[in-house]
Amino acid sequence: MSVSLYYSARRTTPLTEAESASVARVVAAHTASFPYDDEESLDLYDPDASEPEEIIAGSTKMPFDPGHLMPVIAHVLDSVTELRRAVPDAEWRVHMDDLDVPWDETEGYALPGMRDADLIAELAAMGGGDGAAG
Repeated sequence: MSVSLYYSARRTTPLTEAESASVARVVAAHTASFPYDDEESLDLYDPDASEPEEIIAGSTKMPFDPGHLMPVIAHVLDSVTELRRAVPDAEWRVHMDDLDVPWDETEGYALPGMRDADLIAELAAMGGGDGAAG
């Protein structure tokens, strides 16, 4: 069974050219700094014409390697935080299957333990991952 992180933004007006450029910059920076070639990364869907108010949507399948889990979660949530800050006037929803990921104005999107060095090391030891984070 796989678990995925889903993210979306909705509003009545489409992205402006400046916002689209900002989103593209976030995606490019995320892609360039993602720590694993063998894991799924930030993945934005093409706009769905049947959902005109959905201006950004995507998902990331979480890794099976426990050592990669927390670094991937942190990296993707950091990127989604940047996306939200680039398009702040939308209604955002970020969730991991049925669990909503809370928004904090200072920290952005985060889950408990995602930056806990001891937990990351313990998970890496379980899965043989290196625990590298981006």
